[in-house]
Amino acid sequence: MNCRHCGAELSLPFLDLGSAPPSNAYLTVDTLREPEQWFPLRVLVCEQCRLVQTEDFSRPETLFAADYAYFSSFSDTWLEHACLYVQSMIKRFSLGAGSKVVEIASNDGYLLQYVHQAGIPCLGIEPTAGTARAARDKGLEIIEDFFGAQLAQKLVDEGHAADLMTANNVLAHVPNINDFVRGFAILLKPQGAATFEFPHLLKLVQENQFDTIYHEHYSYLSLTTVQTIFTSQGLRIFDVERLPTHGGSLRVYAQRADLGKHQCSERVTNLLAEEKMAGMAGTDFYSGLQKKAEQIKNDLLLFLIDARRQGLSVAAYGAAAKGNTLLNFAGVRADLLQYVVDRNPAKQGKFMPGSRISIVDEAHLQQHRPDRVLILPWNLCDEIMLQLHYIREWGGQFVTAVPNLKIHQDKHKNI
Repeated sequence: MNCRHCGAELSLPFLDLGSAPPSNAYLTVDTLREPEQWFPLRVLVCEQCRLVQTEDFSRPETLFAADYAYFSSFSDTWLEHACLYVQSMIKRFSLGAGSKVVEIASNDGYLLQYVHQAGIPCLGIEPTAGTARAARDKGLEIIEDFFGAQLAQKLVDEGHAADLMTANNVLAHVPNINDFVRGFAILLKPQGAATFEFPHLLKLVQENQFDTIYHEHYSYLSLTTVQTIFTSQGLRIFDVERLPTHGGSLRVYAQRADLGKHQCSERVTNLLAEEKMAGMAGTDFYSGLQKKAEQIKNDLLLFLIDARRQGLSVAAYGAAAKGNTLLNFAGVRADLLQYVVDRNPAKQGKFMPGSRISIVDEAHLQQHRPDRVLILPWNLCDEIMLQLHYIREWGGQFVTAVPNLKIHQDKHKNI
């Protein structure tokens, strides 16, 4: 396999999680009777541009199908994040009724709804039918397609050139990252700006966040590599912010390399230097995650087996893609984890891919009162523990497995 960005041959391993089905390919009662597609889940590092990337085994149309079940609006924390982002961008770039905002991978309108409410013309690009439909129900204009240079030029010709483009948690999701980024350079107005949010590879390695690796994430990104890719496709980075979302993300600001007016912030220089000091330009940085992932897997299995021996019931919360990575890598099935609770009605009544554990609503949790609740989307741990605070009434405890196994004690008791 060759690098998706620079074309160099790939040979440096990063992580091997065996094989797994697509993490958002939730099963129905009917599809339970059919065989599942499993693909190898291996990640390699390009020794030329340092792009960390999954091996190619599945097409994006397979991963982002019409019944794609990830809806952004079911996280209150994420909605708040989106609302604050819109307020900040309106102020920073003086956006108003004469501006145009375009979001790539607009999902169910979780972000553009706030742009629309502010009276700013906006457009969403979203390839999955279910989430696009949910966004249209909010009164938003959505183009149901994958984004790239060809679509960008078509939109420019139709008068949709953008003052602001936003792409949250999608840069890692595109197989042709060069074409995707080139689309931004085409669609941006001469003085426009684009922001990209993505989990930071540095945090992924430092905090053992291996469960953020799944087939939908083709790339795992550092600022250094993103700068290289952007420069090659006509964009120039002028600012970067660190975010707490998804266990530690970056928000990168970019402009057209030919006509952009924004001065480069010192934060860009400082973070590039930090990544260099961490060793991301070498090879040793990428060599230690495999052993740590296997330790997390073993600790989780020991916890679940010990709970079963003690007669303790264990459920999980959050039918998230990262949870599917963890459960399938560890080989967890319904004998060790009884069910998974999720707020999203599109997932309720279905089954987790691979593990085939049933997905239920929150009322099921309240009725069956499990002794332990394993929080799979650990990045939303505080929000979920607050939402499910009542499990402590029957002595229930929360558990997370990443970055290491932790049983969360009641904050009112001595730990």
